[in-house]
Amino acid sequence: MRFKIVILIAVSLIFSACSKNEEQTKGNKTVDPNQHQATVMEVIQVTDYTYLHVTENGKAYWIAAPKAEFKVGEVILYSKSMEMKNFESKELKKTFESILFIDNASVKLGEGIMNEPMKPSISKEDVKVEPIAGGVTLAQIFSDPEKYSNKIVKVKGKVVKINSGIMKRNWIHLQDGTNYKDDFDLTITTNDNVNNGEVVVFEGKIVLNKDFGYGYAYKVLMEDAKASKNL
Repeated sequence: MRFKIVILIAVSLIFSACSKNEEQTKGNKTVDPNQHQATVMEVIQVTDYTYLHVTENGKAYWIAAPKAEFKVGEVILYSKSMEMKNFESKELKKTFESILFIDNASVKLGEGIMNEPMKPSISKEDVKVEPIAGGVTLAQIFSDPEKYSNKIVKVKGKVVKINSGIMKRNWIHLQDGTNYKDDFDLTITTNDNVNNGEVVVFEGKIVLNKDFGYGYAYKVLMEDAKASKNL
């Protein structure tokens, strides 16, 4: 009889543990095990980024997030980051000894409650640019990317967004007014310097399904492009 009671208690504990683990899994199904929770101490807005001075577990550090509204005292949640050492912000005229670039962040609104991830979005601008002779339009590239894969092409368009000095290159968003379905913006990497709003010709290699990690993944990308403003 005593043996049966012991067996029943053991079985009961096993089911109880399984039930508890299941509840924890359900309760944490949206939480990344590598997720960081950091409290915002300072917010600095620039053209393309929001710089956040945060503290986490007693350690203070800097984060560069896609431009969004953050407030001092908020707790932000993020999981993917890329550290940049001695990163210079030309707008701030400041060099960060170490800064983490994150691809998106959520703000913790309450226990277990988060808002939607804050991630950069590119809007289609009212752009009308004549294609350059011997070049291609963005619509042509997006409609048949395999045709241009690993080929050097020229595109002409308006610079609508710049992320400078990321992974030792500048990241340019270019639009020419054409589109294929929902694709209208081409991301270009270059070491040349251009300005927002400029109409520029870029010549570079088209690569497909490029994933740099840390949220930098592209179905279509122009790499190592050379810029020309003499149109």
